[in-house]
Amino acid sequence: MTTRVPQERRRRRPTRSGVLLSEDLIVETALRLIGEHGPEALSVRRLGAALGCDPTALYRYFHDTDDLVLAIADRIIGDAMAGFAPGDDWVASLREMALRVRAGYLAHPRAAALAAHRVTRRRNEISAVETGIGLLLTAGFPPADAARLYLAFIDTVLSHAATEAAFHALPPQQREADHRSWREVYQDLDPATHPSLTAVRPELPTMADSSFEQAVDLLLEALAARARALTRRPPKR
Repeated sequence: MTTRVPQERRRRRPTRSGVLLSEDLIVETALRLIGEHGPEALSVRRLGAALGCDPTALYRYFHDTDDLVLAIADRIIGDAMAGFAPGDDWVASLREMALRVRAGYLAHPRAAALAAHRVTRRRNEISAVETGIGLLLTAGFPPADAARLYLAFIDTVLSHAATEAAFHALPPQQREADHRSWREVYQDLDPATHPSLTAVRPELPTMADSSFEQAVDLLLEALAARARALTRRPPKR
């Protein structure tokens, strides 16, 4: 694609189907195409066909398809965080942020693979980072620690949520086969060669469940412990 046309030159002209183009409409259409056909559906040609417009019209709104990917990633963040207001309990607020990220990715599992590892540098992401780091500063962490610990927190959340979303993006028969493995294959292992798995055999079907909340709680417990340790440090002389 070519360089994006400056803002003042953009015009909301109706497409052949009478639809008025906008960044929001293009992002919504891209999310729908990805949801129906997978990430490979994200092309200017297919978007133009879905919107009833010449593909070159999209250049007025996005530099290229990567620019659109970043907008999609930011839309998922914005939808997930809509209405979120941090409370007085910073741990509970971070937990809610994590659950919202997960819900956002599960709402668009096929787009999650495109979004999880990107820095959108857009409004919704910036707002989320501001909120998350602000919560850690409120907890008493020094600025350097707050930034690095937020990175550890959000990378864990994004990675875990993206993995779960990727599973949900699989065809139903593949998901069921994976779930069935814990109920069948792992139940028939020889105790002589797999004593540990035999010892937990009744619990193995739960391995098909999501561990997202447990992983987040473990991370938050560690952060809370660090915050408590800060308050016990003797003041520097």
